[in-house]
Amino acid sequence: MREIISLHVGQTGVQVGNSCWELYCLEHDILPDGQMPSDTTPGENSPFNTFFSETSSGQHVPRAIYVDLEPTVCDEVRTGTYRKLYHPEQIISSKEDAANNYARGHYTVGKEIVDQVLDRVRKLTDMCTGLQGFLIFHATGGGTGSGLGALLLERLS
Repeated sequence: MREIISLHVGQTGVQVGNSCWELYCLEHDILPDGQMPSDTTPGENSPFNTFFSETSSGQHVPRAIYVDLEPTVCDEVRTGTYRKLYHPEQIISSKEDAANNYARGHYTVGKEIVDQVLDRVRKLTDMCTGLQGFLIFHATGGGTGSGLGALLLERLS
C-alpha cells in the first residue's frame, strides 16, 4: 500500500488543509463524519487509502496532522463541519503564537511543541505499511509556518 501523510503547519497550512480535506472527501464520497456509504471494497487495497486510514468501525480518517502555535485556527477545525473526521490527537495547538517571527517559530515557542508533533507523526507512520512521503503545507513567511515548518523539515530529514 502507498500512504502519504499530510502536515499542515501554521495558519496558512491549517486553512489550506481544511479546504484540501473537504475536497478529498467530496471526491471520494466520504461524509463529514468519515463514513463512506459507497465503500464496497473495505480493506487496504482501496485507492483512497493513500490519504485516509480506515478504522475498524468503517470510518475514514485523514492521514494528516494540523499544527499551529495559536489555537484559534485549529479551533475552527475542531468545531467546523468536518470536526468528526479527525482524531483529536491529530490537531495540535499551543497557547502562545510566533507573532509573525521566524525565530520564535523555530527556536523558542516552536521548539517547545516540536517533540509532540514528531511523536504524532511517528504514530501515523507506524500505522502505514508503505509510506511514500509527506505533503507539507505551510507558509514561507510569518512565524509558525516558516519557523516551525523549517524545524519540522529539519527533524524529519
